[in-house]
Amino acid sequence: MKQLFFGDCYDVLRDLNRKNPNGFIDLIYIDPPFNSKRDYNILFENIDMTDTKAQKQAFADTWSNVSYKDALNEILIHKKDLFTFLKTLDNIHFPKSSIAYLTTMALRIFYMYEALKSTGSFYLHCDPNMSHYLKIVCDLIFGKENFRNEIVWCYKARHFSKKNFGPKHDVILRYSKSDNYTFNWQKVLRPLSETTVKKFKYHDEIGNYRLVGRGIKGSPIQSAKDVDIKWETEHPELVKRNYVKEGVPYEDYWYIDLINQAAKERLGYPTQKPESLLERIIKASSNEGDLVADFFCGCGTTIAVAEKLGRNWVGADISHLAIRLILKRLTDPYEDFKKKELIKNIEINGFPRDSASAKELAETKDKGRIKFQDWVVEVLIGGISNEVRTADGGWDGYLTFPTSDKEYGIVLIEVKSGNVNIKNVREFIQVVNKNNSDIGVFVCFSDTITKPMLEAAKDVGKFKSYNFDKLQIISIEELLEGKEIKLPGGVSNSTFKSSTRKLDKEPDTVHLFNHKEKLKK
Repeated sequence: MKQLFFGDCYDVLRDLNRKNPNGFIDLIYIDPPFNSKRDYNILFENIDMTDTKAQKQAFADTWSNVSYKDALNEILIHKKDLFTFLKTLDNIHFPKSSIAYLTTMALRIFYMYEALKSTGSFYLHCDPNMSHYLKIVCDLIFGKENFRNEIVWCYKARHFSKKNFGPKHDVILRYSKSDNYTFNWQKVLRPLSETTVKKFKYHDEIGNYRLVGRGIKGSPIQSAKDVDIKWETEHPELVKRNYVKEGVPYEDYWYIDLINQAAKERLGYPTQKPESLLERIIKASSNEGDLVADFFCGCGTTIAVAEKLGRNWVGADISHLAIRLILKRLTDPYEDFKKKELIKNIEINGFPRDSASAKELAETKDKGRIKFQDWVVEVLIGGISNEVRTADGGWDGYLTFPTSDKEYGIVLIEVKSGNVNIKNVREFIQVVNKNNSDIGVFVCFSDTITKPMLEAAKDVGKFKSYNFDKLQIISIEELLEGKEIKLPGGVSNSTFKSSTRKLDKEPDTVHLFNHKEKLKK
């Protein structure tokens, strides 16, 4: 199972639990918003963001406006003690935003508990602001007897305060669903130091070893330093071989540094966690072939590591951009034919899959769903939506492609969901020329494309010396089937920053509008 879900994990979990009533997940790790009262933004391009609004809110970590009364009532049905705890907080002088946050999280954690196998494990990543409250929530859901660890993740960070010690750790709460659970401590050992390894200077068919005599009855040897190789020959009963170990078990405090600015795995996602952190968790609490899930998967570190370690996985995120980023992260290291093969094995839920459902999205007024233009621009094409909505004569999005090591070309995108004609195409041609854009892409449903529209696009001519049109008309149906925009070098999308395992050298930071006028919105 390799599944990505676009949507609130509350809805995703309820649907998954309905289909799998007995629990089906081996390991859940979540890194939800921390109730830090901040808005985070995802960076999409390896460019200077000061020149453009090419940032998109990935998720708003602000819970004060969350309506949690319905969630409280639902919790009452499932966990009366948990309801009583949250209701007590609601009745005392306690911030309403914190109650809303805890209630929202409690309901989702309950459904995660239901989705776990009886042998499953759960890791909740949080910070010291809410970890103590969340621990009570988890105790009431999992049972205090199934609490396993409070892991302290320590890291370096620049912080100075004349009033406080610098906060440089997060908390990870570890629970199991029962007392029968996977824990592969021997697969996550801390390596021995070079100094220690050098002490094992002898070798046989088993491996490297040192000779010890201390602790053996009758042995006059006080330490390993007193042992000479002749002692083993002359007094074998007083000496034994101590073989080097792979490492020693970790304690509940982990030092794993944050991702540095130059790291290849760095994506620009504000709350991205190091892959090494997830490797330790996944290796310890799951086996190859097990199902690992992350219901706040963000930029997909859990998913990427689970894939690398041979696990099945499920990921969900409320940001459609996060889903797109994860797909890019998983496929970036491979050639085009391999990318398409990988995509075929990943089930993506929450987006239209055919022309009929695409038209349904185009007609919907449901504010909880992704907008049609955003879906086309950011999901199907992989570009960035124009946040300034315009009437006819504007553009709905753009993407970039490299023209040199330090410069990018610009593709403007126009999306139409209803009836279109040659007048719309001609207006968009004027927009492309006015903004000095390199390429224009006009997207609409196939049954609205006419011969005069195609002829008008052809009349614009080719892009430089390449054998493809400067103005390209592509249908929704073609995009759903996997057709891509024609760009130099076959590059269909350079919107997101390079992903974790990409082997190519990342371009240096440049301005989007080098030698170009800014796009006129």
